[in-house]
Amino acid sequence: MNIGDAAARSGLPTKTIRYYEEVGLVRPAKRQDNRYRDYDEMDVHRLRFVQRARGLGFSVEQCRELLALYDDKSRASADVKAIALQHIAEIDQRLMALADMRATLAALAEKCHGDDRPSCPILQDLAADAG
Repeated sequence: MNIGDAAARSGLPTKTIRYYEEVGLVRPAKRQDNRYRDYDEMDVHRLRFVQRARGLGFSVEQCRELLALYDDKSRASADVKAIALQHIAEIDQRLMALADMRATLAALAEKCHGDDRPSCPILQDLAADAG
């Protein structure tokens, strides 16, 4: 199947498929005599695998590791779990950072009168930190 068909079946844009090939997440598709990419069902399966992993926020490098483990039939599930737990820890760190940002912004918004006056604690705080 051509890249358009693979895109339709995997739910990924053709540009994303080309990017995944470029960064080595998926093997470049076989080429037909006319140089067009030629995908098979296994290629589409791998594209869906990457799409799902990326949808869960795994990095390109983590996806590469997960694919390598998926291909390794003698893998230890502990290796897969370690990647997942590492990713959960990263998500938790981002959630804490987002909560801190939200609390700061909420406090600043609370201080702002939101009226016709030019004085704004939000802008004053941003200017002070830019300093």
